[in-house]
Amino acid sequence: MTAWSARDNDIPFYVALPSPTIDCEIESGAAIPIERRDPREVTHIEGWSDEGRRVAVCLTPPGSPAANYAFDVTPARLVTALVICSASRDGLLGLFTERARRVTGE
Repeated sequence: MTAWSARDNDIPFYVALPSPTIDCEIESGAAIPIERRDPREVTHIEGWSDEGRRVAVCLTPPGSPAANYAFDVTPARLVTALVICSASRDGLLGLFTERARRVTGE
C-alpha cells in the first residue's frame, strides 16, 4: 500500500527505518539526494541460453531512455509516524527511557 492509498482510505501510514538514515541537517525531503542506479537493471534481463551460457536480453527498443532510482521520498505530510527501533534489548530500552532507568539502575 502506498502512502497516497493509505491517506485516501483514512489508514495510518507508518515508516520503518534505521535511525542512522535520519539526517537532521536536511530541512526538506527535496534536499535528499536520490541514488540513481544503472538503467540496464530495468532495460535488460539476464537468463540462461539453451547452450548454458548466461546472457542479457534487452527488453526495450534500442536507444530507449530509462531511469532507475534506488528509492523515493514519501512526503512527510502523508506519514503518520516513524518506527525507529532495533530489534534488541538496547533498542527497546532506548525507546522506553523510564523503563531503561529502572532496569539499568541509572
